Amino acid sequence: MSIFNDALAFFSPQWALKRQAAAMSYRNLKGYEAASPSRTHRAKKEGRGANQAVFAAGKSLREQARWLDENHDLSIGILDRMEERVIGAQGIVVEPQPRSLSGEILDDLANDLQRRFGAWSLKPDVTGRYSRPELERLVLRSALRDGEVFGQHVMGRVSKFGHPNEQGTQYSIEALEADFIPYEFNDVSKRVRQGLEVNTWGQVVAYHVLMDHPADQVGFRHKTKAIPAANMLHLGQFKRLHQLRGVSLFHGILTRLADIKDYEESERVAARIAAALAFYIKRGDGTMFVENQSESSNREIAFAPGMTFDDLRPGEDVGMIESNRPNVHMVEFRNGQLKAIAGGSRSSYSSIARDYKGSYSSQRQELVEQDESNRIMQQWFCAGWSRPVFRNWLRMELLNKQDPLTLPPDLDPRTLFDAVYYGPTMPWIDPRKEAEGWEMMIAGNVATEADWTRARGRNPAEVKRQRKREVEYNRNNGMVTANDPDPSLGENHSEEKTLNDGGARDNAAKRSADRARRNAEPDQ
Repeated sequence: MSIFNDALAFFSPQWALKRQAAAMSYRNLKGYEAASPSRTHRAKKEGRGANQAVFAAGKSLREQARWLDENHDLSIGILDRMEERVIGAQGIVVEPQPRSLSGEILDDLANDLQRRFGAWSLKPDVTGRYSRPELERLVLRSALRDGEVFGQHVMGRVSKFGHPNEQGTQYSIEALEADFIPYEFNDVSKRVRQGLEVNTWGQVVAYHVLMDHPADQVGFRHKTKAIPAANMLHLGQFKRLHQLRGVSLFHGILTRLADIKDYEESERVAARIAAALAFYIKRGDGTMFVENQSESSNREIAFAPGMTFDDLRPGEDVGMIESNRPNVHMVEFRNGQLKAIAGGSRSSYSSIARDYKGSYSSQRQELVEQDESNRIMQQWFCAGWSRPVFRNWLRMELLNKQDPLTLPPDLDPRTLFDAVYYGPTMPWIDPRKEAEGWEMMIAGNVATEADWTRARGRNPAEVKRQRKREVEYNRNNGMVTANDPDPSLGENHSEEKTLNDGGARDNAAKRSADRARRNAEPDQ
């Protein structure tokens, strides 16, 4: 009630009640039902700006997520699985696509760029400790767990620093955790908000970076340096427009993860206690609790298999302490919570729970849905990290005097920095069905062999080179395979060729017949 209604209720409670009911009816008529708080709906609201909300909770969310990453197996598994599905063992594959003035891909230049980039990828960071796939996995994990990660482009000659790579390319990356750009650094006069300096259009023009991690050396924690935005990478998870700092992937599931961890620990402790054999001695009424003072207060009863309690005192009885642990409903409850966690973390339930039950169709449906989420994360990572890294590397590679890069005269300069970026693809459940599907798509001109190769996480040009080398070796050594019945082997191998060709044709005919039969059969 309002103050006026409270005063009115003192003189006439009936009038006050009618007035309050009329006010509630008016509020219900003027807007959505969900906008009005009620006895069963609290209508929680968030009226702060994006940066205010992140400033109030971002640091706490980041530190809680780190603690879970250090101590909770499920949280560790979620981040591990994201590393595998977004980055993979080989890292983000970068396939240069320089073209000639006529539009043809310059294969020799593309191969040379890929070779040089692979050599630089052995030691891309300023510390020289990580290869590019290792660095990308660490960067992704930091961005997902902490909400954001930063990186500085270190280009050219720098005082008291030598680039770790040995190819003469003066370019390295300095990866920085989110702590290096302090939330607390705000300067209204210079338009600095949470360590980021912006212009009147909201564009970030500089990052104010601490000289050292705030937890390492106290003497440097308030000393910062301004780095231009052109020299910085900022990979963050943004949930709202105008948001400057990212938020953790765990922001919506932190409490659920913490509750599951505490619940499982309690269940494990209860199960351990239940596993310890215990019994009690029950006595009669209160008069039987008076013991002879001459008897020892510590009473020991020896246990042995099949023993009989024949030395109980008058009125005593033996009872066993029973427990309902382990809880038979724990797995069901836990799996339900894991499904909710998967929904809030861009993960799949099967990957988190390591539960791969179900039919081929259900498993594939889950993979298809998860694959789109993985592609979104890969695009986000490539746009925010991999593409700027490759382009800055190529700019510095053009200035490499130790191993100069030769550009062909028919190169279209506008395509020099073009490349295809891709990470791990959707795994196959049934390789035969997947392969037959790709064969039909290629035969129907809706896909290419390069698409098929990339879907397997391989480089099409490299696969073609290896395949060509194998075919040439087999033909030069008289080795005939079912997928390469070469007619130019000569008379010495005619008999072997005939046998292999016949077997290949029989196998191909059998596969076609099996495929036709499966297509004709109705689904069960």
